[in-house]
Amino acid sequence: MIAAERSFLAYLDEMNIITILLPRTSQQRVSSSFYITDGPMIHPLKLKEKLLIEDYYKYVCECSQEIYFGRPYWIVDEYGLKTDLQMGAVVRTEAFDQKFYYPGNDLGASYQPTETCFKVWAPTSSQVKLKLRPPNSHYSEIVKMKRGDLGVWSVAVRGDLERYQYSFLVQINQEWREAVDPYVNAVTENGEAGVIVDLAKTDRPKIALPFIENPVDAVIYETHIRDFTIHPASGAKHKGLYLGAAELDTTGNDGMSTGLSYVKDLGITHLQLMPLHDFAGVDEREWQKDYNWGYNPLHFNVPEGSYSSDPACPYSRIRELKQLIDRIHQSGLRVIMDVVYNHVFIREESSFEKIVPGYYFRYNELGIPSNGTGVGNDLASERRMARKFILDSIRFWMEEYHMDGFRFDLMGILDVETMKQVRAVCDSISNDAIIIGEGWDLDTPLSSDQKATIANQDKLASIAHFNDKFRDTIKGSTFELLDQGYALGNIQYRDAALEAITGSIGFTQIGNRVFNEPSQTVNYVECHDNHTLWDKLLACFPNMDDSLRRKYHRLATGLVILSQGIPFLHSGQEFFRTKYGEANSYCSPDRINQLDWKRKSEFLPYVEYVKGLIEIRKVFPCFRLPTAEKIRGTITSLPMPESLLGLLFKERDTELILLVNPLSSKQAVDIPMGDWLVLADHANAGITPKTAVAGGEIAIEPISLNVFLKK
Repeated sequence: MIAAERSFLAYLDEMNIITILLPRTSQQRVSSSFYITDGPMIHPLKLKEKLLIEDYYKYVCECSQEIYFGRPYWIVDEYGLKTDLQMGAVVRTEAFDQKFYYPGNDLGASYQPTETCFKVWAPTSSQVKLKLRPPNSHYSEIVKMKRGDLGVWSVAVRGDLERYQYSFLVQINQEWREAVDPYVNAVTENGEAGVIVDLAKTDRPKIALPFIENPVDAVIYETHIRDFTIHPASGAKHKGLYLGAAELDTTGNDGMSTGLSYVKDLGITHLQLMPLHDFAGVDEREWQKDYNWGYNPLHFNVPEGSYSSDPACPYSRIRELKQLIDRIHQSGLRVIMDVVYNHVFIREESSFEKIVPGYYFRYNELGIPSNGTGVGNDLASERRMARKFILDSIRFWMEEYHMDGFRFDLMGILDVETMKQVRAVCDSISNDAIIIGEGWDLDTPLSSDQKATIANQDKLASIAHFNDKFRDTIKGSTFELLDQGYALGNIQYRDAALEAITGSIGFTQIGNRVFNEPSQTVNYVECHDNHTLWDKLLACFPNMDDSLRRKYHRLATGLVILSQGIPFLHSGQEFFRTKYGEANSYCSPDRINQLDWKRKSEFLPYVEYVKGLIEIRKVFPCFRLPTAEKIRGTITSLPMPESLLGLLFKERDTELILLVNPLSSKQAVDIPMGDWLVLADHANAGITPKTAVAGGEIAIEPISLNVFLKK
């Protein structure tokens, strides 16, 4: 029969606009009118537009009656054929956002020993149920939830539900889906189900640390929980785990410090931990078999289980991560958490998409999910409930885990307003939290003036960006492996290097400015991404003696530490970390990614050199000036041979000189008259001078960084 073969689809695309798609077939009769019904009510739809699009007739219809979300509706044509009204692009409209924004702070499971209250935001659902499973049981209980205001469904379940597993069953577009609570804070192995826990049992007092006046006072050291101690010579008992990273007084084969005690002694202030929220890519039951950096978010408010001593115990990962953070704080260091709010692992399988399909992600003009992140989805941070989730999550990590700052992965995907509100949330909890991010301009359907990119740094005054111009000027292009920067002897970068070293604030010319203030630039030449600096040097100089490569490496690293702005070091950079030429080691095995503690022993003089430079930066404020005005008022560029850089720092009664020679030969330079103590040269660095020089003409060693202090 003709009627049996016919079918069509109907979507609510705006609050009162319904789009109908009718397939073209040779036997069909084309519909010319439609009406909407929920059973008792029947209303005709006003046909506004009819189009022929490939194999479909597209009807754009207007509904004069209010459509109530959560109520099933049917669209019927004049022949009596009908289809259910599905939730379409309406979820991405401003009107939907305004109608259903929920400001409450109680989404998720709120546990009390006598009762647990469950709330989930699911405005397009027609039914929602809670699935509960007692501990050690194979049977689940299904509890109906009640729809309340603003699309929030809730139910309170009496009794002590600690360690119960739970999930939500949501009915949308006549289809049932099961989803883990987006706000879940504990899960089973591999995040397969949420678990109700009593977080009060894991509470501990926050350890007070001295106030950091300005982000430029920080020295950031990036590492990965597993990489940090997995090496056989790490000296840690709990290798690759939270507990291993928390161990103090570990030693390597040389009997000298490794791990947390080592980085404390190195002089860094902030330990940046690569993603430690629950992520995909590692089977928590057999974590040694897989490796992943962690940029595959599953559950944003749950610690990753593969770093736990017992992933099957929902409390283990929580307690052990908190123990690690406390141990870092007890060492006088702070923790920056690497967060990935720009995408999810798989959009279709995420709790966001299952519970409110189409809402949490961006779509292009064709209705296809955007892919600025390169992983198949972009989180729509500009939507109110997506933004609220990010803000709630940041608050959770700061209040529950005592995080001291955040590094935002692919921050350019997020919008300016969200990042400004992230800053406000952090400021409401701590007055010296650091926020840094990757402000790359990525191809996502967000207007350029809304993106949290470097180009919009003036709208993000208290947020720092990874400075790719600094990176590529000092070491050479990251994406052109053989390109050599200023520190690798390419004097064509000399003027750009002067701007980078002085904070990228337009020191010589305002038009060269990248940032308004030095606290906005994160200076680096190496991070977990791309080739390590050592591996780049091996590619650039395949026939060079290692001793020369190490000089170039030391010069580039030294410029990171002594430039205006926020210095950022990749763990192991100080002992020439190598990934054996691997440019993208996100899932490479431990032998590629591990922090090789034997190299620390092998290159100890270079480690001491980096330690000495950090000490110089900390003791002499002129290397971490807080404002662009201070930089211009304190630093003078000295006359130098064409290829070299010389800076004079005058602050109160202190005068210092920074000299940079990237050339492979000695260079004669003139320095101001007086007696100068040598704090750093081609061999040594530290606040205790080993030699002195007199003003006038002096010789600067090849490929060297030099710091002189006037007596």
